Amino acid sequence: MSQMTPKSDWKARAFALGGVAGIVFGLVAAYFYTRAAEDDARRNGNRANRVSTGELIGLGLAGLAMIRQITEMGRSPDQKRR
Repeated sequence: MSQMTPKSDWKARAFALGGVAGIVFGLVAAYFYTRAAEDDARRNGNRANRVSTGELIGLGLAGLAMIRQITEMGRSPDQKRR
């Protein structure tokens, strides 16, 4: 069994925090999506609308942009200017 050093401990905390934040974000997003879909289905006679390919592509691109922003937070100010 390997012991964690103070230098590697921050990585474990970052992964744990990222995992918890991802779970919380995902659950909140799923809650709001299902709530909106149910409201919309009620208004349309219980017919659910399908999610379009364009919406999924846009969501994927937004997710990539968010990952890039998070990655940039880890860079020093000198590296961010390049």
